[in-house]
Amino acid sequence: MAELKTKKNDASVEGFLTAVENERRREDSFVVLEMMKRITGEEPKMWGASIVGFGSYHYRYASGREGDWPRIGFSPRKQSLTIYVMPGFSRYDDLLSRLGKHRTGKSCLYVNKLADVDLDVLEELMRGSLDAMREMYPD
Repeated sequence: MAELKTKKNDASVEGFLTAVENERRREDSFVVLEMMKRITGEEPKMWGASIVGFGSYHYRYASGREGDWPRIGFSPRKQSLTIYVMPGFSRYDDLLSRLGKHRTGKSCLYVNKLADVDLDVLEELMRGSLDAMREMYPD
């Protein structure tokens, strides 16, 4: 079984975000960074080369695959700002309907720019995701 390449490391979060080429994405990333710091009460860590994560949990699938992943995090990708909502979106229909312009994947919320979304709703979504992860994977 292949080893997971995306692991928590000691790379500089600030250095990574400062190097984001797209100015708006860089500025939005620092806003999300501060929101997640406030929500989690934790300091961010780099996961792999491009994910900023907070906290961690250990997962194990029925297939035997297991690993560690941040409870909540984000990545300033070229196409969009990606926010990781680890429990998925099935419980957040109301929040998503009020969020503004976005797309979702299995556990990824894609936002082109923060100006497209309601930041209070985004924060509520992040808090709900973090609470669900803490319930599913207690310390």
